[in-house]
Amino acid sequence: MSAAASNLVISLVAMQVARKIPFDDPEILNYVRFAYVVVQLAVLGIYLLVSSKIRAKNDQTVLKYVEPGNPLSGDSQGTLVTITVKDYDLQETSKAVKSVYMGIAMMAFLHGYMKYTQPLFIQSLMGLKNLYDAKVVAIHLLGKPAEGDLKRPFKAPSMFGAPAGGPQTDKAAIDEAEKRAGKKED
Repeated sequence: MSAAASNLVISLVAMQVARKIPFDDPEILNYVRFAYVVVQLAVLGIYLLVSSKIRAKNDQTVLKYVEPGNPLSGDSQGTLVTITVKDYDLQETSKAVKSVYMGIAMMAFLHGYMKYTQPLFIQSLMGLKNLYDAKVVAIHLLGKPAEGDLKRPFKAPSMFGAPAGGPQTDKAAIDEAEKRAGKKED
């Protein structure tokens, strides 16, 4: 099952469980708030640990790929990216941390302003699930080899078996992008 499909299943099950929790009880609500805060701090701490492991490994292997163009802006050919494995992994970790911060901001709005309580419980579970699904965590913390789905550059996640989009790593696409980059410099 893909990560997106399992996220959907976990969310639906968590919503059903959350309906059974008496959030009207202030003590239970405080426990759920505490659990949410602990999970978010743990997730941020683990990403900090992962980024320190990435810096310690200092993998300077060059990674070349063609980032797909944005069809809405008219750039359908894509751009050549040359980056080290260390910088790529730090970039991916930074994206994951930004995602956590966006989730915290949304939760602050939903719980703090709108007074919704069920999303606190659901996001506590989803924070752990997203951490487990993070490819940089799998490589640097769980020690899985960077091959298959974990091969850099990471493919965009797909929903329900749809073809995954993402960077092109084949030699022909990289050579074509290098030719275009050479023409632009002239």
